[in-house]
Amino acid sequence: MDNALWLLQLIGERQALRVVEVADLLGVARSTAHRLLAALRHRGFVIQDRPNGAYRPGPALYEIGLAAVSRIDIRRVARPVLEQIREETQETASLAVLEGAMIRFIDCAESPRSVRVGNRTGVVRLAHASAVGKAILAGLSDAEFVRRYGDGGLPPTTTAAAISDVAQLRLELEEIRRRGYAVNLEESVDGVHAVGVALNDTVGQPLAALGVAAPSSRFGSQDGILALAPAVLRGAELVHERLRRPE
Repeated sequence: MDNALWLLQLIGERQALRVVEVADLLGVARSTAHRLLAALRHRGFVIQDRPNGAYRPGPALYEIGLAAVSRIDIRRVARPVLEQIREETQETASLAVLEGAMIRFIDCAESPRSVRVGNRTGVVRLAHASAVGKAILAGLSDAEFVRRYGDGGLPPTTTAAAISDVAQLRLELEEIRRRGYAVNLEESVDGVHAVGVALNDTVGQPLAALGVAAPSSRFGSQDGILALAPAVLRGAELVHERLRRPE
């Protein structure tokens, strides 16, 4: 138990540890270190970006406040903004964070309409196939991007509309950086369009993303979802103001 708690603290402080580092820091065998990490991963306290990669803080660790910037904090800051975006657009607004090559929705303000995208809190999607995921990826350094994807192929998706290779993804991320928001046109789920904007921490690193998702049947063309981008951009600025505001 002591080793597990110490390991949680080390992961929260250092943000990335490999099995050999854990073994050295705890003074245990590598097999023991691997077993501890596997147990923490099973419970969501740590995640791995890729097989045999470093272990990083997972959603459960953020939940209990052991990471430098906890997701509870970003949820608290963003919640009223999610509700404002929902009221302005009448569509479902969500908050998501990056986990390796995936994104996890951690809060949602659901549309009041009868035909809508439902609450996705807790849902995990491929980052490169989602608007919120692409918005965050566009803010990563090249080294961080390569660590997640390398030069190989992208994980397969369930829709034909999704980007299929890293070179194509890089081109789209350049476009996202230029215009300030990302778009998902049935790339993650058939019948759903979305727009996403990254939320940066106080030193300019992507922390999370705000998004609005709507049934594609609502729009005659992609212009409909693009028309929601200004509301999400305004929402992101409000979150940034709240993050900068002293408590």
